[in-house]
Amino acid sequence: MTDSGGDLRDELARLGVDVVAAGLVVGSGGNLSVRAPGADTCLVTSSGAWLDRLRHSDFVRVRIGDGAPVDPDSGVAASSEVALHLHTYRTRPDVNAVVHLHPQSVLLLDALGERIRLTTTDHVYYVREVTRVGFHLPGSDDLARAAAAAVADGANCVVLAHHGCSVLGGTVDMAHKRVRNLEEAARLTYRALALGRADLPECPPDFAARLHLDRDISI
Repeated sequence: MTDSGGDLRDELARLGVDVVAAGLVVGSGGNLSVRAPGADTCLVTSSGAWLDRLRHSDFVRVRIGDGAPVDPDSGVAASSEVALHLHTYRTRPDVNAVVHLHPQSVLLLDALGERIRLTTTDHVYYVREVTRVGFHLPGSDDLARAAAAAVADGANCVVLAHHGCSVLGGTVDMAHKRVRNLEEAARLTYRALALGRADLPECPPDFAARLHLDRDISI
């Protein structure tokens, strides 16, 4: 990792290519951020940036405390959703990456009032818990505060009604795995519902219980 955060920007750029290819976001929707552990600044994708075309110049470094850009003369503005990222970092010191996307299956199920079923061990291991917040205007401080409050107790996946999701991780890689598993769980849930099977079995609860007892378990 360099002082300029180049390695972290490259990690987010690779994530951006993958999530666009996977259909988790369309066009220049969504935004990403990352910080070095314990840092008081973070890197946020710029306003209007296409996530599958990210260059180092498409990131803006901002102070987490007040949201001010570190380089105000750069001519590049942070995403309009920057407050969503900042409030999350202030609330969760353990979080170093925030991924905000618009995954279609996640949003469809939420709009239909259907919860996402976690059917596999991967879903439970990475997603653990899905929370949600009601509709708030995109880019608003109300949305940012509501999303941060929804993850204050340790949840890492929050659905933003009629908008998208915010997925967190201690690393970019973990946030990446979580958001892919969140959407996969939503797709499996939708397929079961389309087959008339609202009773889709979820992963046995003893696996989730074991995760709570053994934080180092791997799959």
